[in-house]
Amino acid sequence: MFDLNSKDHIQVGIGLNYEKLLGIKDKVVAVTGAASGIGLATAELFAEAGAKVAVIDINEEKGTAVANSMNDKGWDAAFFKCNVTSSKECETAANLIEKEFGTIDVLFNNAGVIRRKTVVDHTEEDWDLVLNVSLKGAFLLSKYVIPIMVKNGGGSIINTGSGWGLKGGDAAASYCAAKAGVVNLTKAMAIDHGKQNIRVNCICPGDTDTPLLRDEAKQLQHEEESFLASSAVGRPLERIGTPRDIAKGVLFLASDMSSWVTGTVLTVDGGGLA
Repeated sequence: MFDLNSKDHIQVGIGLNYEKLLGIKDKVVAVTGAASGIGLATAELFAEAGAKVAVIDINEEKGTAVANSMNDKGWDAAFFKCNVTSSKECETAANLIEKEFGTIDVLFNNAGVIRRKTVVDHTEEDWDLVLNVSLKGAFLLSKYVIPIMVKNGGGSIINTGSGWGLKGGDAAASYCAAKAGVVNLTKAMAIDHGKQNIRVNCICPGDTDTPLLRDEAKQLQHEEESFLASSAVGRPLERIGTPRDIAKGVLFLASDMSSWVTGTVLTVDGGGLA
């Protein structure tokens, strides 16, 4: 496993040029939910690999701070405020990113929320929020980014699903429905846009130490650290994930290393579903 932080990652061992193998340098990568958690880790990893990063989030203060921090490190990033449930805001964000960077090569539809409730306990507002952010958001931003990718000869889209998009989970009805929708939306998009040289894949994280998972603990009225510890129980690798663990999977799906991979689901969960 190579290390992007290593000074000699470009030329190693048997002579592989990993920068060329990744094909990420100078690509324009748009990441939603980039102000924290998996989105933040992914934005930073792509920047380390030489990409230009569009930091997309609804939280202007945090998103701006993330972009500024990345630029302070010598990376190339810009913040774009966007509520992914709004068609108008998604269209505006896509156009502004194209204006700023010239194109969009990679889109990571990552924004999501969770409500830990059964169908009976859900309000209609709960249901709409979860479905709109996770599923409708992926649809809307893709709708406006795909034409930009087509003009540039292709691209790569990665949608964030979940282990609970592949199997059921307790007290998370809307989240399970939304993430299952994301999984099959990914397959449909891969079929529709393969002829335009656009690859579409889905990454399904297991429990990962993010603000979202810690918020679940609060919703279920559990102590955070014990909740996180319990989330690792039964996993072959005996730990929960880090945002960086998931970011590495996204990087693979976006890179030239997966050039013949589309319509697939990559489960990154420490073996939990196994």
